[in-house]
Amino acid sequence: MAIWVDSDTRVVVQGITGSEGQFHALGCRDYGTHVVAGVTPGKGGQSVEGIPVYDSVSEARDASSCNASMIFVPPPFAADAIMEAAAAGVELVVCITEGIPVADMLKVRAFLRDHPTRLIGPNCPGIISPGMAKIGIMPGHIHQPGKVGVVSRSGTLTYEAVWQVTNLGLGQSTCIGIGGDPLPGTNFIDTLAGFAEDPDTEGVILIGEIGGSAEEEAAAWVQENLDKPVVGFIAGRTAPPGRRMGHAGAIISGGKGTAQAKTEALTAAGITVAESPAEIGISMARALGK
Repeated sequence: MAIWVDSDTRVVVQGITGSEGQFHALGCRDYGTHVVAGVTPGKGGQSVEGIPVYDSVSEARDASSCNASMIFVPPPFAADAIMEAAAAGVELVVCITEGIPVADMLKVRAFLRDHPTRLIGPNCPGIISPGMAKIGIMPGHIHQPGKVGVVSRSGTLTYEAVWQVTNLGLGQSTCIGIGGDPLPGTNFIDTLAGFAEDPDTEGVILIGEIGGSAEEEAAAWVQENLDKPVVGFIAGRTAPPGRRMGHAGAIISGGKGTAQAKTEALTAAGITVAESPAEIGISMARALGK
């Protein structure tokens, strides 16, 4: 089992004729994902190695019955791309684009309130259900079908945790990079709720970082709602206050959002917190009694 993405997912790639869009569209297809269409305004009627290109998402959806979108559109146009996919009725949108202005994402958030579309990202590596489908830029070969769900604000730390879990023979049910921007479409609690409902996810790895209060809110939710073991890790412990570290949302301000506060919240909720990235996998194995 998996959440949100499986072998029936049909993907349209917005920005498929750009170099990154084409590269990752073909990479997802090579992994086994059903990449059924691409969209680039003004280039309808073309194809990318057999993938038909349309001028709009609505045209692509009518022709291909796509139910998910992967967005590789430059930052000034990415918010419009998200809203176009939602307006066309696409159920899942994965926005890889980084650098989208916060003001644009405020418009997207308001728009999505009136649409049932789930947005993952922006500024994220995407989502993968190993052995079934991937939508994003993650290296598929390090993943293995299994029982551990992974949710993370950090792309690279996601890969590190996945590699450890794979080498331990545990595998993953679904791995989701929610992105490190201040206004993500999907948050920790959304994802944890999905894993809670998946009977084949036996444990969850949660990778957070400094800035904001998402990890503290997730900890409170876990304590009240999730009876599966959770292992956490907080990146950015050595970051000085007031300095942004990599992600737009990873900034300590006014004494809030520190690694210490987040670690304490996770621990108080009964979540095992790994002391270093190298201990994430073995901590999950111990939590599962493996």
